[in-house]
Amino acid sequence: MKKMMFTLAIAMLGCLSQAQSGTPIAKNTFRVMSYNVENLFDLDDDSLTHDEEYLPGGLRGWNYARYRRKLIHIGRVLVAGGWDPPAVVGLCEIESRRAMTDLTLYSPIKNLGYKFIHYESPDARGVDVAMLYQPEYFKPLHHQPLRIYFPHAPASRTRDILYVAGKVPTGDTLHCFVCHFPSRLGGELESEQNRIFVASVAREKVDSIFSSNSNALVVIMGDFNDYPDNHSMLNVLKAKEYETKESQLVNLMFPLHRAGKGTHKHAGEWGALDQLIVSGSLLKTGSAFYTLPESAVILSPPFLLTDDKQYLGQQPFRTYQGMKYQEGYSDHLPVYIDFYY
Repeated sequence: MKKMMFTLAIAMLGCLSQAQSGTPIAKNTFRVMSYNVENLFDLDDDSLTHDEEYLPGGLRGWNYARYRRKLIHIGRVLVAGGWDPPAVVGLCEIESRRAMTDLTLYSPIKNLGYKFIHYESPDARGVDVAMLYQPEYFKPLHHQPLRIYFPHAPASRTRDILYVAGKVPTGDTLHCFVCHFPSRLGGELESEQNRIFVASVAREKVDSIFSSNSNALVVIMGDFNDYPDNHSMLNVLKAKEYETKESQLVNLMFPLHRAGKGTHKHAGEWGALDQLIVSGSLLKTGSAFYTLPESAVILSPPFLLTDDKQYLGQQPFRTYQGMKYQEGYSDHLPVYIDFYY
């Protein structure tokens, strides 16, 4: 009897220690993932976009077999992070509703009941953002594309920001943004103005949410083509390294960025272009639905990596290296966070 009481006391002390450290105790998890899949193009010719490279007979040799392999690869990534697949997934570089439909029907996620939200954007190449979600865990209430009109370049077109508000299992509303900021093509400084403007559009929408509810639960995810400490992210979107105020944004990728870890490799250097940002209210461990400051994870199983023969080490196992087809996954690694409830 004394032995049993001693064991119980030790267990209770362990639980108390976990509670004091902020580690979740016997909680359910709600995973949010972000993944730039590197050009998921369907096989149909869209006369309104420049998708010729990714048509059968085009420069890249895109065909049915390669398309199906790409779908299977993306599905494999989505189920690679553990027993419970993500409740919400933000995807970048999706061409069409057809591609999203095929992903849910002909990949390893086909039996998981995923639904999706996608809008056609005015991007010249036809690449958009989209969201996958499991209706059992996330119930959309409202969604819309935030269209980008550059005042300094009215003829330029880029991807929309996808905004989706939905109910999580606790009954709280989670405000999700899926972003793919303009690329650095042409030079980082030369293209920076475009990313700064898109960041201002996202921030304006976030401010409107906070004006209605300073405790709003906000998640911003995607490929920002900037790093956490670049001007667009730190000073325009105002996603800080750590904030305790409810209506402030916290970039959970900062610790990984500071450690030199990243999701994309350029000229031998890893960088955290793909990021996960939350409102301060989501970092309150006493809340019904919350996460932890150190919760961001870069998903990097061996099958997503290959040897970097030029700069040594490893790099993402891309679908294409230049124009050469490699049968790989993407030039980006996915990132995810777990919420507890």
